[in-house]
Amino acid sequence: MTAQSPTNGIPTGAGADNVPRILVVDDTAANAKLLADLLESHGYQATQTSSGADALAALAQAPYDLVLLDVVMPKMDGYEVCRTIREDALLASLPVVMVTALDAKDERVKGLEAGADDFLSKPINQPELLARVRSLLRIKRMHDHMQRQALELVEWTATLERRVAQEIVEVQRLSRLKRFFSPNVAELIVSGAAGDPFQSHRREIVVIYLDLRGFTAFAESWEPEEVMRALAAYHAAMGKVVVQYEATLERFTGDAMMVFLGDPVAVDKPAEKAVALALAMRDVALDLSSKWKKRGVDLGLAIGVDQVVATVVTIGFEGRIDYAAIGTVTNLACRLCQHARGGEIVLSQRVFSELDGAVDAEDLGEVQLHGFARPIRAYRLAQL
Repeated sequence: MTAQSPTNGIPTGAGADNVPRILVVDDTAANAKLLADLLESHGYQATQTSSGADALAALAQAPYDLVLLDVVMPKMDGYEVCRTIREDALLASLPVVMVTALDAKDERVKGLEAGADDFLSKPINQPELLARVRSLLRIKRMHDHMQRQALELVEWTATLERRVAQEIVEVQRLSRLKRFFSPNVAELIVSGAAGDPFQSHRREIVVIYLDLRGFTAFAESWEPEEVMRALAAYHAAMGKVVVQYEATLERFTGDAMMVFLGDPVAVDKPAEKAVALALAMRDVALDLSSKWKKRGVDLGLAIGVDQVVATVVTIGFEGRIDYAAIGTVTNLACRLCQHARGGEIVLSQRVFSELDGAVDAEDLGEVQLHGFARPIRAYRLAQL
């Protein structure tokens, strides 16, 4: 029924200059003009209407801050107009002052029941009128301010709920990503800087495959609890190195583990970084081996490294997804690892050529590896 302000949907009559707007309703034109002139002389904006219907129409077209409403009018008296105003939820806080020549107590009760906020008796006492207007406008400003704050709070709460929901989704996604990637790489993926790694794509990667020599005999002769403690220490130590070098964990099965570099974030000189990662893993493993030997356990880390273009995809089923590299690169790295002895790092010819003399390596010649029809040239990284 009433117009609304452009802010938060709360009706307010004050214009751009913040001058309160007052609607004067009186079927006697001279009375309405007298009140309007008095209000305007004290800095208010006053609009005159001569009937209840005109008053309701004016309220429907524009917002006001207060209504001075004559009681005795033809067709629709002030009480009916006031009740109609109060039926509109948007006008619930609009102050209504009823102006009447009637002084009967029951008339005032009737006005209160209709929803009036105050009363003025005719003839109008001007100082009293102005004092009541100022008081009611002050109350309305406070009410409007509280309404705006309440609506802002609702909007802020809704915004916060949306942000929390988005954060939960991102945290869940980040948690899933950290199963495969280092925290820094996972953050890049969530921010969109590394694309969507879960879409199948082709990428040149360097694969490092590692396995513990002597683990099978150890697992057969020691108690399961001891084996699990050793595995936990091994996984924790290797995991720190993987995260440090921002490598991607492809899989680990017991004592075997496969990681790669170059996806989902491209790496400069990936072969050099992969060899540095392999050397760091070997150093960590040597430290573990010395501790295991004190307990009569002889375990040594063997590593194979290869570089080639592979298809990187997510495989699995709902509830269990793995990030995998598909191609000969994974097979060759695994077979090179199998060819290595404990403490050795064996490189493919592609990796060795990419290093361009940056490391010392022994040419093993062409070796026959399981699953490959032709011999594969391999190189053993020199002991440092």
